[in-house]
Amino acid sequence: MKAKNLASLLVLFLLVFSGCKNEKANDPASAKASQEQKMKYAKGFNILDYEAYTLLTVTQAWPGSDKTFRYALLKQGQKLPDSVKVNAVINIPIQSIVVTSTTHIPALELLRVEASLKGFPNLDYISSPKTRARIKNGEVQELGQNESINTESAINLNPDAVITFGVEGENKTINSLQRAGIPVLYNGDWTETTPLGQAEWIKFFAALYDKQDMADSIFTGIEKRYLDLKQKAATAPQEPTVISGAMFKDVWYLPKGDSWAATLVADAHGDYLYKDTEGTGSAALSIEEVLNTAQDADFWIAPNAFERFSDLADANEAYTRFKAFNEQKIYSFAAAKGETGGMLYYELASSRPDWVLEDLVAILHPQLLTDHQFHFYSRLED
Repeated sequence: MKAKNLASLLVLFLLVFSGCKNEKANDPASAKASQEQKMKYAKGFNILDYEAYTLLTVTQAWPGSDKTFRYALLKQGQKLPDSVKVNAVINIPIQSIVVTSTTHIPALELLRVEASLKGFPNLDYISSPKTRARIKNGEVQELGQNESINTESAINLNPDAVITFGVEGENKTINSLQRAGIPVLYNGDWTETTPLGQAEWIKFFAALYDKQDMADSIFTGIEKRYLDLKQKAATAPQEPTVISGAMFKDVWYLPKGDSWAATLVADAHGDYLYKDTEGTGSAALSIEEVLNTAQDADFWIAPNAFERFSDLADANEAYTRFKAFNEQKIYSFAAAKGETGGMLYYELASSRPDWVLEDLVAILHPQLLTDHQFHFYSRLED
């Protein structure tokens, strides 16, 4: 009797153990990937290539997100195993797309797939001449506002994928699109805190078009130019002090010390006076606090949307007390606009941090880049 019980327990143990093994084997997180496309700087997504599919995982769709989104990318003839659970399945390479942020436009153009863009919310925000020409030709449809995107129009376009973003959580407007069978993917490029981390999200789009090699080549070129400029800036004998931001309703907002904007100033060999403030967002300060710390800053970079010294003086007399104001060393990206008023910086800067850094090096150390043609920044007009 004891022997029989022992045998039964052994069989039960083997069955349970075997079941656990099978369950683990079917878990895509534990399955052996044939190749992992490692990201050098980006923290918010990763790509794993399996034999029958590719898994694109977004781990940082919005700041503080604790939710992971997984998307299966299938080439022709591939099939997703039933055991693999994902938020969407996309057949690649895709032929049509809807994006919802201007920061997505440069990636499409760099990958030379801009002709696949079929719709966008608020077309006036787009500044790229190439995509504006397609808009004029009626090739890109207006889809309203991102938070209240015209889902009926988007569904009628029947794109292969819609790329959205979340600010404080999931975008509720995507439910109708998903119910219509349209894959919706979260893109968190804007949550990256390093300039090269943001630029590396071109690989997110490349995965949808099966253009990984092209994206690698493009990003490597941007990375090399960025690092070469950083190294060149470090040779400058001086490290000028820098202040940024301006007031909104009597509160001065400026980038915190861990932000990508602060990193760019540091990489341009500038001494950002708020580099020790912790965090990646914006610090909210009184004008008295800023005057106390930064009144004598050598340069003032990105004073919100101001384009003229006279506009600053008219807005608040306190601005005229800054050394950078009196020496006319204030530089803004506000004047660089597309034909419908969208700012080029907000669209292109995250994809081309090498251009932003080049501008900043030319501002802070003009002797290092004597023939520089500015991409975004210009000195405020008189």
